[in-house]
Amino acid sequence: MSTGQGMGKGGRGIEVRHLRAFLAIADEGSVTRAATRLRVTQPVVSRTLAALEGHLGVRLVDRSTHHLALTAGGVAFRDKAAAAVGAFDEALDPGRLHHWPLRLGHAWSAFGPYTTPLLRTWQQRHPDTPLELLRIDDRTAGLTRGEVDAALLRGPVSAPGLVTEVLFTEQRVAAVAADGPLAAHDSLSLADLTGDAVVLNTVSGATTLDLWPPHARPAATLTVANTDDWLTAIAAGRGSGVSGASTAQMHPHAGVTYVPLDDAPPLPVLLARRDGPGHPALPRLAELAREIVARERRTPPGRSTGRERVLRGEAGGPRAAAEGTASPWRPGTP
Repeated sequence: MSTGQGMGKGGRGIEVRHLRAFLAIADEGSVTRAATRLRVTQPVVSRTLAALEGHLGVRLVDRSTHHLALTAGGVAFRDKAAAAVGAFDEALDPGRLHHWPLRLGHAWSAFGPYTTPLLRTWQQRHPDTPLELLRIDDRTAGLTRGEVDAALLRGPVSAPGLVTEVLFTEQRVAAVAADGPLAAHDSLSLADLTGDAVVLNTVSGATTLDLWPPHARPAATLTVANTDDWLTAIAAGRGSGVSGASTAQMHPHAGVTYVPLDDAPPLPVLLARRDGPGHPALPRLAELAREIVARERRTPPGRSTGRERVLRGEAGGPRAAAEGTASPWRPGTP
């Protein structure tokens, strides 16, 4: 694929290989490793990157330091390049010519207690459009990179070019070591977690130190890159964590106990898509998501403690949805 536009004196257009080379450099942080990944020589990758930068008139990669890094222009271009390559690969996938799947990304916990009803109802109503639920460890679950058509996200999302809709909110819970002293409590406060380290998923998680007041923040933090490592660190007693109530249902762990947090703000669960033309089934997905949330809201939870509801995935699910209805698609941060 070529842009068909002239580039420099050679007049050649930019092709998908230029974008793939740039994305490989961005992912690997090294021209040498990018060349190995692409199975070409290092000079070829360097020339391909130089051609792309010449066409754009912007320097994408800073090579002046000991460690290669993307420039501000490179960071901005990365998502655009990933979306373009994803769209190209999608269009040429022979398996998708007759069935165009709707790809729904999530970083963790998917649609919480509504996940199975969503998937089953979609299959019944739209059998010719498969709904693929994909877990991608990224703050936008692959949406900005073009890996999915829509995404279920949690917490504020500031990525540009996205349109979001709040579907429901869920209670936040503390995740603590099952054999630790905090596991015996029926509920906890944020202050109860500050005496030890707090484990933060800085790649796809929604919890940051801003959840605590500046004068009462945790003694230390441990950063991880995905939910699996987050759970492992907590189970090992290296710290506690904070997540949404759906995590207790979708990610049970023998070494982790989930305890409701009394004073943490609720966590919004969003349906997000890219601003602009997208998969034709996106409006039907949004409509069904709203319908399922509204339907489950009408089913009152049984008599039980807040902790028992968390363990069943009820606390902060249907109950939280009853506190407010879904809002329309809208750009910007929720």
